[in-house]
Amino acid sequence: MALLVACSGTAEVSEPLAPVEETQAAVPAGDWPQWRGPGRDARSGDVGLLQAWPEGGPPLAWRSSGLGGGYSSVAVAAGRVFTMGDHGSDQFLIAASDQDGSILWMTRVGPGWEDGMYAGSRGTPTVDADRVYALGTDGDLICADVESGEVVWRRNLTKDFAGKLMFAGDRYDWRFSESPLVDGDRLVVTPGVPGAALVALNKESGEEIWRASIPDLGKAGLDGAGYSSAVVSEAGGIRHYVQLLGRGLVGIEAETGRFLWGYNRIANDVANIPTPIAVGDHVFASTGYGTGSVLLRLASNDGGVSAREVYFLDGETMQNHHGGLVLHEGHVYSGTGHNMGFPLCVEMATGEVRWGPVRNAGKNSAAVLYADGRLYYRYQNGLMVLVEATPQDYREHGSFRIPDVEKESWSHPVVANGRLYLREQNHLLVYDIVRRDSRPEN
Repeated sequence: MALLVACSGTAEVSEPLAPVEETQAAVPAGDWPQWRGPGRDARSGDVGLLQAWPEGGPPLAWRSSGLGGGYSSVAVAAGRVFTMGDHGSDQFLIAASDQDGSILWMTRVGPGWEDGMYAGSRGTPTVDADRVYALGTDGDLICADVESGEVVWRRNLTKDFAGKLMFAGDRYDWRFSESPLVDGDRLVVTPGVPGAALVALNKESGEEIWRASIPDLGKAGLDGAGYSSAVVSEAGGIRHYVQLLGRGLVGIEAETGRFLWGYNRIANDVANIPTPIAVGDHVFASTGYGTGSVLLRLASNDGGVSAREVYFLDGETMQNHHGGLVLHEGHVYSGTGHNMGFPLCVEMATGEVRWGPVRNAGKNSAAVLYADGRLYYRYQNGLMVLVEATPQDYREHGSFRIPDVEKESWSHPVVANGRLYLREQNHLLVYDIVRRDSRPEN
């Protein structure tokens, strides 16, 4: 039975579940200003895109180098592409031209990270007007000027808030992987400790607004921050932040940092990674290492918010390692399996598997995003696969291989302004995916 802190109810559904609806954030065309896009939901608003790829994939618009080592994805805003990468012993926030990928500036964030297996940066920068924010693997948090890269302010999650990760062993030590969240006048990040699970800082000055204390969530998982990034929920009539920690999911009031609810069962004791889906009165989350997936219903409860488990899918049915989840027309699409990206479609309201898991030509974990009726799966071995976003069945519409893949091809893909952006360690490859009458289609 799941531990539900500050909540009520059981895993039983006593009344029909209302349809789950998602919203698409309204932003200027072409912007992908942060991790998983404008709505932090891995959904692009671009339309008029290729519905099938020709043999060999869409045409390459340009390719550039100089990003350094790492698995960070990219943010696209203000005519620039922002990412992070390691050069030598240092880790940098990097701005490149969106016209040809030429490097405009590089600002040191902190020390680079070499763990013997998966070296380099993890988090994705967040762009907000004339400022860009980045969190390094050692917990170094900076705010920089978009035009010049000049540092405006700097904090450190371990030194300032005693932050720690859920797992730091002799074999694996993956360090901070979060992408900062900007919400109104504040910047939200995750030190992960009981007295400062999340903190809100003034985005202009870096001064602390609040730090959130959390109770014991349960025995599953480990203390500390996970490798996820926070999202915003309005469920229960209270604006709050939903984050996946080492001990599971939490809801933290945006205005005050008050703990609202927690859920322990989804935690594993190695790495809790995927960003949750928060939509309407529901939260959907999944983790790997054999754990599974959950749908929670949130509701107003005596001045707070309660969380109730609607259903739990075991790891054999659905577990997402680190490629992420996409909600489209009431269905969750992802890769499933530990360190696997077998495509899967689940009806969110009921937990019913509509199709999958599917064995395609991709190998190991897969990152996924949605754009214009299609799902873009990027596999660890560098294979890109285009799949129709329909619950009817698995329908593949082309694939191609990213060139020069030397390590795990894990950076999440981005679709913005009619282009597909693929970070591949030191390189950035940008493909033209606008549909034109002359384009061959499968």
